[in-house]
Amino acid sequence: MSGEESSEDVLLNLTQAHLDIGMRGIPVGTCRTSSVSTDGGVHYVGYPIAEIAEMDPEDIVFLLFNKRLPKPQEAVDFRADLFARATIPDGALEVLENLPKEGHPMDWLSIGIHTIGMLEKTNDWKEDALNLIARMPWLMAAIFRIRGGRSGPVPVVDPHIGMAEAFVAMLEPAAEQVAGMVKVLRTFLVLHMDHGGGNLSTFTGKAVASGHADLYSSMAAAMNALSGPLHGRANQSCLEFVMRIGTDDPLEVEKFVRNELAEKRPVFGFGHAVLRVEDPRATFQFALGERVCPNDANFRIIRTLREVAPRVLAENPRISNPNANVDIASGTLLHHVGFHKPDYYTTFFGWARVVGIGAQIIDERTVARNGKGVPIYRPKYIAVEQDRD
Repeated sequence: MSGEESSEDVLLNLTQAHLDIGMRGIPVGTCRTSSVSTDGGVHYVGYPIAEIAEMDPEDIVFLLFNKRLPKPQEAVDFRADLFARATIPDGALEVLENLPKEGHPMDWLSIGIHTIGMLEKTNDWKEDALNLIARMPWLMAAIFRIRGGRSGPVPVVDPHIGMAEAFVAMLEPAAEQVAGMVKVLRTFLVLHMDHGGGNLSTFTGKAVASGHADLYSSMAAAMNALSGPLHGRANQSCLEFVMRIGTDDPLEVEKFVRNELAEKRPVFGFGHAVLRVEDPRATFQFALGERVCPNDANFRIIRTLREVAPRVLAENPRISNPNANVDIASGTLLHHVGFHKPDYYTTFFGWARVVGIGAQIIDERTVARNGKGVPIYRPKYIAVEQDRD
């Protein structure tokens, strides 16, 4: 960048109105992996998400880490390197087998990441990030199997078949389910891998890493941030919301939506902090649903919701974006192909986001400020109402 000031460099004139709003809209850094625009949605290193949604997840990992798509031989070499890392430290399975079944799957995911880090880490940001990405299919499968009542070692699967393919194989589903599970999961992973630098889970992971906690501790913290119903758990809540509706009749759906608003309950699957149009990730998933499950009962409901909810929500002038977001369809698609427990949907989100958060942590720790890295995060809080009694 030249020495001339650009529009991106204008300093904010902070006022009282900027306090206690969760830092919404206040710039704190830069992001090299992805961006989100009001009318185009998320882009990965300049590529619109719809343009790359059906690419191999491994190629998108390469894109986010290297800021370009791989050439054919690079793609082969990168896969070979990534899959060679898919070794599981001794003792990890035993830790998972002793966790309380009552915990949410996201609690298990966070603890699983911590466990792998405690048992085996290099303390090199990039090496640990790639090692964790390679091990995620096993960790996810182990969580699914143990919580589902299946004890013992996770089946050994050749990781070279692909991350999504290996995970599905380790679950050992019915043969007729495999193709659908793989298809939906591959696109789910790509659609959710990154989303700019300021969302709660990404910011949390980077903030923890800024104190020089290791990659695994930082990522576990990011998963804890992702687990809340206002963030990653929204996809679980959205399917539960759809199942409560129970009909695709437009009049009944509108009645349901209006009642939820009257009761001051959220209408899940709509709205976005940045976008002012329908989320392109939602648009893509609707198109995918029309191909794989057009007559699925839940898909028929969200098809109706897509038409009804924005119209009803737009009646409120305070709602700046009443359109469908990424969560509206993801749970329905996962449910259709055989993932029937919504409690697990946020772990898929977490699996995907490990990639983008990992890439962003590497950038902040090893690239930013000419390699010096971003300093430890230390936002300022204003002391108020502290007069001694």
